[in-house]
Amino acid sequence: MSALNDTKSNSAVFLLTGIPGQEDVHLWISIPFCLMYLISIVGNSVILFIIKTDPSLHEPMYIFLSMLAITDLGLLVATMPTILGIFLFNSREISLDACFSQLFFIHSLSYIESSMLLLMAFDRFVAICNPLRYASVLNLPRIANMAQLFVLRAVALIFPLPFLLKRFQYCRANVLSHSFCVHQEVMKLACSDIRVNSIYGLSIALLTVGLDSLLIFLSYVRILRTVLSITSHVESLRALNTCVSHLCAVLLFYTPMLGLPVIHRFGNSSSHSLQIVLGYVYLLVPPLMNPIVYSVKSKHLRARIIRVFF
Repeated sequence: MSALNDTKSNSAVFLLTGIPGQEDVHLWISIPFCLMYLISIVGNSVILFIIKTDPSLHEPMYIFLSMLAITDLGLLVATMPTILGIFLFNSREISLDACFSQLFFIHSLSYIESSMLLLMAFDRFVAICNPLRYASVLNLPRIANMAQLFVLRAVALIFPLPFLLKRFQYCRANVLSHSFCVHQEVMKLACSDIRVNSIYGLSIALLTVGLDSLLIFLSYVRILRTVLSITSHVESLRALNTCVSHLCAVLLFYTPMLGLPVIHRFGNSSSHSLQIVLGYVYLLVPPLMNPIVYSVKSKHLRARIIRVFF
């Protein structure tokens, strides 16, 4: 009898949730989501196309931006089937294996994006604080090695999560509060002791997002000290202006990224709608806004885009 129960619980499905109470207008709500996906995919694809085809943009800053665009496209592909499936076709069911696969890609790509933002901060740090060594420090082999190291770090740390979740029996209510799977929420549906998952999830978050955000903060402390030491007011403003687009990308990414796990772990009394909004902001807003912010703030990139399309 026990074996039969285990089989039933292991073959169960999770039910994803769109926007509670708005099921009747999900089809209309799908319109802005479809537009966001379309604009995000086109925007990031254009960034990649322009950087790849223009040799003058084969510089460290734009190489890091292309890595960020690839990561954003990966996040869009990982979340699009379930989010649009709910709003367009009311397809709420997702198997355990599909859910575990999705959360692997969501978390690993999110940690890779955090690493890309750290590399972009390092680029601004070297450009402003050590401009004479910029070309020697950020050469192509070193950029490739750093990118590979951070990708391997994210994949290696996230790889155990699906297996840690797969060993559980899911005998509680199987309804997730988002349109996609994330580790913090899936593990709460298990009817087993989840302390190992909770500690491991928090540990890898601190080793990746926590460490990256701290290093980005320290980089900007040094950048600010260097800029304030510049006697020319025009030059200091020009140096700061090169960091604006990156700072916008950092705020767009880290604000919901850090807020969502905190709400999941400690915000039992918080508004459920806040969790849902932060979840969508966490996954959809950075890929949407990053190409727009960089296209507006980067003169060279903006000029190339205008030349290609107009």
